[in-house]
Amino acid sequence: MTTPFRYTKPQPPKAATGRVAEVYEQLSRDFGIDEPVTFVVLSSAPELLTATWALMRESLIAGPGSRTGKEIAAFGVSQANQCPFCVTAHTVLLHATGDHALAERLARGERPENEEHARVLEWGKRTRVPSPASKPYPFPQDHAPGYLGTALSFHFINRIVSALLTEKMLPGNAERLRVVRSLAGRTLSRTVRRPALPGDALALLDRTDPGEAPAWAGDTAVGPAYAALLKSAMAGADLLDADDQELVLETMWQWDGRHPGLALEGIPDRRERPGARLALLAALAPYRITDEDVAAWRRPEHTDHCLVHLVAYGAFTAVDRIESALSRSTART
Repeated sequence: MTTPFRYTKPQPPKAATGRVAEVYEQLSRDFGIDEPVTFVVLSSAPELLTATWALMRESLIAGPGSRTGKEIAAFGVSQANQCPFCVTAHTVLLHATGDHALAERLARGERPENEEHARVLEWGKRTRVPSPASKPYPFPQDHAPGYLGTALSFHFINRIVSALLTEKMLPGNAERLRVVRSLAGRTLSRTVRRPALPGDALALLDRTDPGEAPAWAGDTAVGPAYAALLKSAMAGADLLDADDQELVLETMWQWDGRHPGLALEGIPDRRERPGARLALLAALAPYRITDEDVAAWRRPEHTDHCLVHLVAYGAFTAVDRIESALSRSTART
């Protein structure tokens, strides 16, 4: 049986218990989609699942700023990261907001007619390049937690999706059809347009040591959610030895936002450093991860939990690099 999962076999959501089941319940209520594979793929690592959901919920769904604007930003991020699955998802979600013409303009690769929307789209695309923005944000300063949290959550989610899921959102590539995108959006419209109470996802997080929230998040629920994802994702570094960790961090420090060339310059050979290779591919070009890359690293003791954590670690090194640049930009505005 064909599944959307490339390298893991998550438990059926109906078998979920405890914190994972609570996340699925919130997802259904506040996101409007039962058992979305973008989150099911993380279920073997409950702490990653809850933190990823918390950051997306508290920024995109319940955070400050217009839902349409944040969906446009997430669309731009997903385009910049070459994640067709997420590009389609945000097209559908824009249909759900009622912005049907805008959704289809973006699907055709056209610039939004509304100048504010166009600026937000370009900002979302530019966030892949880890350097401070030269101009003020295209949204009010008090909306920064919502927009920055959304952008950063999808820099992470894009990489998870591209690494661990197939590219197609719907069976038979049905998302190519406008009528399918529109109908899918309409089924979500009631949930998407319903106000969500900020902070509900925080109850799902590990409260023992949440970590320090970033300054740009202010006193919103986005801050603790971001800190929780940072902590849970970076724990995957323990799957690498000290030399591989140093290689990953040095490479990411020098990264300028570009996608690697066909030769994958700067990424080690899978026969020599398979763990570092997987982490760096997850950060820079997750869509280039192959069966051979996973097989070269994975040993009998490497469970789905381990693989998800290693990919998440690589993905978050890119998020952390981008966040540091956005933080500097925030300080200047």
